[in-house]
Amino acid sequence: MKTVTPLLYVKAGCPWCEEVEAYFEAHHMPYESINVSGDPVAMQAMVDLSGQRKAPTMDWDGEVLADFGVDELIPFLRRHDLA
Repeated sequence: MKTVTPLLYVKAGCPWCEEVEAYFEAHHMPYESINVSGDPVAMQAMVDLSGQRKAPTMDWDGEVLADFGVDELIPFLRRHDLA
């Protein structure tokens, strides 16, 4: 498994964000959470990265996954030999 810590851009109250964070925690996978709610600098960083404003958005060593849930996360992790 790669030892890269993904950046996870989230919004407060977002059920998909909470679901993805719970998945990472349940699987003891480290990640860095960046809440873009009320933070225009973080929001712009997410938009610059992904070209959109929807969360969650993840940057995993240059691989970007945007506007996703666990159903999209699991295949992403498997495709990249991360799970």
